[in-house]
Amino acid sequence: MRHFFISPEQAADGYVRITGEDVRHITNVLRMRAGEAFMVSDGMGREYYCILEQAGSEEVRAKIAYQREDKQELPCPITLYQGLPKGDKLELIIQKTVELGVSRIVPVSMKRSVVKLDHKKAVSKRERWQAIAQAAAKQSGRGIIPEVTLPMSFKEAMEEAAGAEVKLFPYELAGTERPMELTRRKLSGILPGQSIAVFIGPEGGFDETEVELARENGYEPITLGKRILRTETAGLYVLSVLGYLLEE
Repeated sequence: MRHFFISPEQAADGYVRITGEDVRHITNVLRMRAGEAFMVSDGMGREYYCILEQAGSEEVRAKIAYQREDKQELPCPITLYQGLPKGDKLELIIQKTVELGVSRIVPVSMKRSVVKLDHKKAVSKRERWQAIAQAAAKQSGRGIIPEVTLPMSFKEAMEEAAGAEVKLFPYELAGTERPMELTRRKLSGILPGQSIAVFIGPEGGFDETEVELARENGYEPITLGKRILRTETAGLYVLSVLGYLLEE
């Protein structure tokens, strides 16, 4: 079923009013007509089953048949701190982690990140990244559109994530010091409602100084197994395992 997002104030008096780019998509691309049903999420935990009544050039008006509590989200908010990768890999990472339930994505410029973005380019990139997140949220029936932030430094990311209740730092060399049992124990011990921060390195992995800073900030490196995963694979691996363990 078609799925759209609105702000809470767009649902009132038994009706939903959709404006903006979705109007063109509904009328010109999907060619939806009066009587067709679709779902709407307000990003605040409410979901509406709607029947299209009128589609104009500026606004789509639909009657709310019923509303319900949105139960599509994982019970834990997950922020992915993703080391900036090369090319368009971040676009794939955003799309797939949104499908897997991530709450927020923070691109992080790390010592081994090849890509360097100035502010102007970062702002332009972020607009595209956010559009990809929105499309993925619609496709996967999410109740929220995960935020993709502007890139930040590793130090800034560590400071921002300081309040996370669960801190995950997959590190390819952790397997030489810590068995997989540590990873299993740490992941299986997560409780519903706990906030989770996941740090993923870029191509080439984390620099040793970043690993040390992570340790100083309460991160105990974990392993994801004996095989070394690509940067675009590691985050998906962690999100998949978390989804399996946390999904209600």
